[in-house]
Amino acid sequence: MSSNIAKRLLVLALAPALFMVLSAPSFQDYAPPHSEPGPATDTINFSAFDVGIASRELEAGAMDMYIFSLKTPAAEALQGNPDITVYQAPASTTSIVLNPAPAREGELNPLSIREVRQAIQYVVNRPFIAQEIYKGFALPMLTHVSPSDFDYLTVYNLARESRISYDPELAADMVEGAMTEAGAVMQDGFWHFNEQRVDLKFIVRTEDERWDIGNDLRANLETLGFSVTLLPRQFGPAIFTVYGTDPQLFEWHLYTEGWGRGAPQRYDFGNINSMCSPWLGNMPGWQEVGFWQYESAELDELGQRVFTGDFDGLEERNRLYVETTEKCLEESVRIWVVTAVNNLPAVSNIEGITEDVISGPRSFWTLREAHIPGNTDELNVGNLWVWTNRTTWNPVGGFGDVYSNDIWNNVRDTPMATHPFTGVPIPFRADYEVESAGPGASLDVPADAFAWDAGASSWSSVPSDTRATSKVTFDYSKYFQSNWHHGRPITMADVIYPIAQTFDLVYNEEKADIEVSISTTSKPFTDTFRGFRITDDNRLEVYVDYWHFVEDYIAQYASITGVSMPWEVLAAMDDMVFEQRIVAYSDTAAARFNVDPISLVLDRFARLTRNTLRDFAEDGRLPDNVFDVNGTSLVSDEEASERYAAAIEWFSDKGHMIISNGPYLLETFDSSAQFAQIQAFRDSGYPFKPGDLYYGKPPTLRITAVEGASLVEGSGMSATVSVDGPGELSVQYVFQDPATGEIIASGPAQAGSAGEFGVNVSADVAAGLAGDLYHLYLAAYSDQLSTLVEQRVDVEFGEAMQPTEEVQPTAQAEATPTTAPTDGDSEDEGGTTTILITAVAGAAVLALALGLALLIMRSRRRPE
Repeated sequence: MSSNIAKRLLVLALAPALFMVLSAPSFQDYAPPHSEPGPATDTINFSAFDVGIASRELEAGAMDMYIFSLKTPAAEALQGNPDITVYQAPASTTSIVLNPAPAREGELNPLSIREVRQAIQYVVNRPFIAQEIYKGFALPMLTHVSPSDFDYLTVYNLARESRISYDPELAADMVEGAMTEAGAVMQDGFWHFNEQRVDLKFIVRTEDERWDIGNDLRANLETLGFSVTLLPRQFGPAIFTVYGTDPQLFEWHLYTEGWGRGAPQRYDFGNINSMCSPWLGNMPGWQEVGFWQYESAELDELGQRVFTGDFDGLEERNRLYVETTEKCLEESVRIWVVTAVNNLPAVSNIEGITEDVISGPRSFWTLREAHIPGNTDELNVGNLWVWTNRTTWNPVGGFGDVYSNDIWNNVRDTPMATHPFTGVPIPFRADYEVESAGPGASLDVPADAFAWDAGASSWSSVPSDTRATSKVTFDYSKYFQSNWHHGRPITMADVIYPIAQTFDLVYNEEKADIEVSISTTSKPFTDTFRGFRITDDNRLEVYVDYWHFVEDYIAQYASITGVSMPWEVLAAMDDMVFEQRIVAYSDTAAARFNVDPISLVLDRFARLTRNTLRDFAEDGRLPDNVFDVNGTSLVSDEEASERYAAAIEWFSDKGHMIISNGPYLLETFDSSAQFAQIQAFRDSGYPFKPGDLYYGKPPTLRITAVEGASLVEGSGMSATVSVDGPGELSVQYVFQDPATGEIIASGPAQAGSAGEFGVNVSADVAAGLAGDLYHLYLAAYSDQLSTLVEQRVDVEFGEAMQPTEEVQPTAQAEATPTTAPTDGDSEDEGGTTTILITAVAGAAVLALALGLALLIMRSRRRPE
């Protein structure tokens, strides 16, 4: 690997902290190409290119940008091309999910034994995978928290003190003890149970480095005495087998998961639940009725407390987060491997790219502003897939993969977004005001507030003594000043319908029995809502039992309505799923009832939706009681008729039923040709124009000097750390004995003059040290960034700080010109190693996108 690239990518993570200042979009050196409403470019074409040929196709002019990561050799081969820029970002993670289901009587699934699962941690050769398979473009992971997540410092002591490393001998001892106790015996080099060899089915993805990871792990598992059958699969078949079948059928035992990381999340609440806690439906069994379920009451309780804001401040939140992570690591149902640095190439003359600190140019923001100067007619974007046989375009139980979301994120506008640098929720199409009595107190909910009564299928007034922790008032004016893509105005009815839909799906027993996984995973969330109140034509008050020390997270939690599709399309889908019973929202419900999950980009499902809308129009039908709120009807018969007609006409024109409200409308979707085209939506009321949503590059942060990091017998250590960066700066330190893993001291460094911080180890502490070498880890951060800089300093008695070994590289979201690359932060003066860190988190599997999914899908990772 190029040493220049390796130095530029020296990244580790840590992080912490208090509060951050949000920055508005900055023009930097960006000149918007025009001032029309909508996006910068008129047309964007999405096409599928195999990763093996993508770089050649880019050089040949077949596309302007490729948003699936190139393999390292292909990225390095582009270095000499002045017309190509490669952006790097820690945009994906890899894990191995294990099937812990107990076997049938007389058989043995070794992965149902916790000690065996723990032993596998010691045969995942993370350093080898990061350095050799990913050629240094990856960073080893131990927990669900990536070293590029802001919460890495929350679990930093746990990760530092863990003794998990590549140790096949220890793993063999652990397996021998556990398997022998379970009654298994070793014969001919393999474990047997009841005279039958114990075989493991290992589904391994073939499209990327996971194929090599799978082969390496198989070899290591066989040294433990397990017979492993490698089952090579691509995205669709793998996803169906692992997530769509009962674990106790044992169609699989291990699977190489890949997760696309989305927007930054400064304080994670969704990812930890998705990757650890069974209740959210992303652990084996997937909360689907009839399937065997992995269960952990402790993880569910801890995870839900983090998710629902059941803490009294940052300290308790962090304690809960650490406890959940520790228990998750103990269970070892999902074994984390690496955070991969994605190489995302684009033509060098493209402008308008916002480099999200996690996903880089593959972010929510980029394609809204991206354009070629002098030619805003068209952009051509490549991806590994445009459509797979597991892709489902519906906002209730679909959009569970990165490939559909790469398009969908440019077609719809969410009420809120996440700042691409700070990782904090921000207003987007909805503004908001937050009032909270939490933690520990509550507010009165007004008597004219209403809640959905699933038993009566109508809205009802809340009880007179109803109270709630917080109130969020949302202003939807930026929606209501514009139209849906089919030309009809967006109204309060489009806000209200998804709320009723969500609560009816959870609390209507017949519906909940159909979409079990969605209902079950949504209920802990919906249980915290106390009422709603329309205050004028544009505003909705939401009352919820939720609190957070950052008010924007309260707003994000309370934003239960997605406003992603017109109410008539949602109503038609509900009718098809729950009345006609001809489709399902989720793939698990579809499998259980032998129907297909609805995907509105495909002709068959779009046509069924059109036919249902025709029936609505002919019968003059409106959803029962949904629009009757406190004696006022939100939709007239005439408005409903106009809506039905517009949606029916849309299908006649487009051949699909994806109608939304974002800067682009979906013009064409051809699944067989792996092609989609989106065209600019230039409605005069659309609230954004080029330049409004451009953030560019995040500001830089660096440690410029470390002085006095040495120990002398009879005295302690007093080191001075100098930091340069934006906003209010802080430094966190960890002083550790590398021989034992013991953390001797840790905490915030003492702020001195501007940009300088002191780290002190007292003489009393130093007097108790028996070793010769210690490590001092320094993490600098800013209230304006979710990026950090870490240095590790080797400290010896009687010596100045010594040079450290080179740190495993990963990446910040940074563009790397393929011509004359410049060195980034690498080795500092005085023998320290500087590591730039970017912080946040990621995406999703199944979720209720109309409300719960908006919350969860912003923070969960999506399968790749």
